[in-house]
Amino acid sequence: MKIGVIQASSQIEKNSLLYRCTLDAVKQYDYEVINFGCFENESSSYSYVEIAVAISFLLTSGAVDFTVTGCSSGQGMMLACNSVPGVLCGLAVRAQDAFLFGRINDGNAISIPL
Repeated sequence: MKIGVIQASSQIEKNSLLYRCTLDAVKQYDYEVINFGCFENESSSYSYVEIAVAISFLLTSGAVDFTVTGCSSGQGMMLACNSVPGVLCGLAVRAQDAFLFGRINDGNAISIPL
């Protein structure tokens, strides 16, 4: 499984933390984690909607099988992701949310509060 990590520019300083936590969460599996940013040294900034469109492209093209994203509350990115084709994004505030989302909803993206 390929997992993409990507978040909007509003939480740019937390990208490396999100990436490391995702790597740590899947270390027992043979999953590939790809960090798509946004990165602190980028001169451009990206909105939630722009990142949601990028997530849609990544998922529908088959570049990744799942994405991990987020914003301050997690709700904004979840709503933006669910407004574009090919993305079923859940909100995971607690570990139990992620567990249930993965087993019940069969989504392909998760948004967490950063």
